[in-house]
Amino acid sequence: MSDQKTSQKITLAKGLNMGLRKAMEDDPKVLLMGEDVGKLGGVFRITDGLQKDFGEDRVIDSPLAESGIVGTAVGMALRGYRPVVEIQFDGFVYPAYDQIVCQVAKMRYRSKGHSPMPMVIRIPFGGGIGAVEHHSESPEAQFAHTPGLKVVACSNPVDGYWMIQQAIASDDPVIFLEPKRQYHADKMELDTSATPPPLFTSRVARPGTDVTVLAYGPTVRTALTAAEAAAGEGRSLEVIDLRTLSPLDMGPVLDSVRRTGRCVVVHEAHVNLGMGAELAARVTEECFYSLEAPVLRVGGFDTPYPASRIEEDFLPDLDRLLDAVDRTFSF
Repeated sequence: MSDQKTSQKITLAKGLNMGLRKAMEDDPKVLLMGEDVGKLGGVFRITDGLQKDFGEDRVIDSPLAESGIVGTAVGMALRGYRPVVEIQFDGFVYPAYDQIVCQVAKMRYRSKGHSPMPMVIRIPFGGGIGAVEHHSESPEAQFAHTPGLKVVACSNPVDGYWMIQQAIASDDPVIFLEPKRQYHADKMELDTSATPPPLFTSRVARPGTDVTVLAYGPTVRTALTAAEAAAGEGRSLEVIDLRTLSPLDMGPVLDSVRRTGRCVVVHEAHVNLGMGAELAARVTEECFYSLEAPVLRVGGFDTPYPASRIEEDFLPDLDRLLDAVDRTFSF
């Protein structure tokens, strides 16, 4: 065993697949459910090969009924299983919203802790893949606003591998957001023998001194690209990958803003009442005397997600993020 390979380069899709496989190997109570997750391996191939190896009793191709899928998983969790539910696309989650908010989120509280809800709801979210309506949405704020739910968003292959296992091990329900345009994009070196950070923690993805940029999921890549461009203009951006949206891990955020004095939040969801509003409020409350400028938000416009031919105009990009960075120096 000493010469067993523990390091390899993987995509986010591969990292999630490996993480699910490891969780299923470690615990026979872990089950996967969803539309086309079995024989097809999911529309993004995240569950590819798992039904073949673990059988149809543990990787279950469900009917096209999101409310029924989540409701069934609630019963399974109450009976001691650890169901992992896949919502095929972000915009398909709304038929299950009643189950998630009224049952999944409240069961442990309602039972005074006697009925844990060890359940993961995987949601591919965000745009940038040229999809049709209801396939590119960012509903994270709706779930982060719901007490009783944990909400996390991975942004890279290594986090995908570790975070999905940690979410499955949690006795609280976890909304697990996966940036679909990153599934088969960047590769990273994964060392499966490493010790991962705890699940509900944020991290500094790139150190900097002039402006703090807060991002999660698909916009982490946007923020890192902006930081590279800004460096060429003599500005140093510190990029923080939030990783967890509920609970928010504000420690690294506040430490950074107290040093830089400036903060920009970027997400694909609409700016109005999005995660950026909560982050801006908390940063302002805790770092008021350190701020040199208001906390600025960059995100989608206050419209339904547009047709794919104009989605690049809707999504926050390098130019819009750098424009916000410039504005923090104009106050």
